[in-house]
Amino acid sequence: MRAVYPGSFNPPTIGHIAIVNSAIDHFGISELHLAISTVALGKEKLTVPSVADRVEILRRSLNQIPETSVLETRKQLIADIAEGYDLVILGADKWAQLHDLSFYKDQEHMAQCLRRLPKLAVAPRDGIAVPQEILLTVPEEINSISSSQVRRGKFEWMTKEAYEIGKDRGFWGIS
Repeated sequence: MRAVYPGSFNPPTIGHIAIVNSAIDHFGISELHLAISTVALGKEKLTVPSVADRVEILRRSLNQIPETSVLETRKQLIADIAEGYDLVILGADKWAQLHDLSFYKDQEHMAQCLRRLPKLAVAPRDGIAVPQEILLTVPEEINSISSSQVRRGKFEWMTKEAYEIGKDRGFWGIS
């Protein structure tokens, strides 16, 4: 099975790694691409760390998981990124964005994009309701982990590799 996990991974967290491992185990994934958009939808002003830095950091964070690779894409919509894959892996926050009209031209465009999606595996996030049939089972303790909380100082949630590079290059306020 080929799967894709789109995100900004800014920075990669232990939650991302747990989601990857759970999805691989649950679905028997042989090839999992973590996709970083050159210009992430809704995060157009993100410039530091650069896409190249985030790709490097994510690759290093995943180096012990042979089924994974990291790719950079110009595509922004999850439906476009997921084209050609058997499964798309999302956090519940991204799943909610799939149904947010502000990311589409209009209602019909949103409906067309949703119809094009392959099978979904959605990792839970505290406070976001997700249909049971697409819910990915992950350790409960990762439900509150988010990159945005890491950027606010929860550095213990980062991957070790992200923390080391962030400290070395001055990313995310690590000193």
